[in-house]
Amino acid sequence: MLIDLVPDFLAVLESGDRQAAYRRYFERHRSLLEAYWRNYVLEPDGPHFEEVVRQVVGADRSDLRTTLTRVDVAERAARTASEMAATLQADVDFDVVLMVGVGAANAGELVVNGRGIAFVCLEHFTSVANPETAGLGLDPEMVSLWLAHEIAHVVRYTSPTSRSELRKLVAEDGGYYSFWETGQRASLRELLVNEGLAVHAAREASPGHAAWEYFGYGRRQFARIRELEGALSGAIRSDLDRRGLGLRLRYLSGGMSDNARTIDRWVLPERGGYYLGARLVEAAVHERGLAWAIRASADEITALGDGESLLGVG
Repeated sequence: MLIDLVPDFLAVLESGDRQAAYRRYFERHRSLLEAYWRNYVLEPDGPHFEEVVRQVVGADRSDLRTTLTRVDVAERAARTASEMAATLQADVDFDVVLMVGVGAANAGELVVNGRGIAFVCLEHFTSVANPETAGLGLDPEMVSLWLAHEIAHVVRYTSPTSRSELRKLVAEDGGYYSFWETGQRASLRELLVNEGLAVHAAREASPGHAAWEYFGYGRRQFARIRELEGALSGAIRSDLDRRGLGLRLRYLSGGMSDNARTIDRWVLPERGGYYLGARLVEAAVHERGLAWAIRASADEITALGDGESLLGVG
C-alpha cells in the first residue's frame, strides 16, 4: 500500500506554531515515525529531538515544492512497488511510504508489527543539494532505484518463504526490525548478501544509471573500491560469520573514521561491503533468479557459482 505523508508534512509548515504542529504530526503517525527516528536519526524524545525538529520545520523547502509541481512522485512510487512485487513474486503485503525526513537516510527499510515498510525521504530527491535540509540533490528519477532497494529488504525480512537469517531475527523480535539491535545479531555474511541482493533489485527496477549510483557511491569511490576488491575480500574473510554492530558499521556504513576501517595497513573504502555483497550474489541471481535469491539463506547463495571463490574459501 502506498502511504503519502508529504501533504501532512507540508501542512505542518503552514501552521503558526510549526514545532507544535510537527509534534501533532508525529503523534498521528507515531508507529511509523518513531521507528524511522529510532533507526535512522536518534531517540524521539528529549532536547535533541526538539532541536532537530526546530531545524526541520524552519528549513527552506522551495526545492521540494518545485519538484512536487513537476514530478508525480506518488505515481512513480506506486508503479515501482507494483513492478517489484511482480519481480520478487511477493507473497507478503508491504507498505511504500513517501515522506519528508529530517535529513538522515534518503531511503530505508522498517518492519513494524510484522509488516514491512520501504520509505523514501523526498528532501533528497529534488535535483538540488540543500544545506538547510541536508538534501543530497538526487534526481527524482532515482526514487525508483532506491525504493526497489528497500522493497527487496522488506520482502527478505518478512516473506513467509524467506529462509534468511534476518527474517528469523525479525520474527524473534516480535516482528520489529532495528538497524542497531537486529543488525548486531546478524552475521556479516547475511548483511553483505542482504545489501548485494538489494543492489541487484535496484538494477532490475531502474536500469540505465551509472554503475556507481546503484551502490550510493561517487565515481571515484566506485573506482577505488574496484581497485581494492582483493584487499577488501581478504579483509572480510575472517569476519564473515562473526556478528557485531561494529562489523556492520565498518563494512556497510558511512561516517566511520579511517582507523575504524583500517585492516592490515589497508584503509577500506566506506560502505565497500555493498560492492562485495553485489559480487557475492551475482551467480545466484543469474542462475536462480532474483525471486529465489531474495528468499535464500546466505549460505545457499554464496555456495553457488563463484561466491566462495571470491572470498578465497571453500
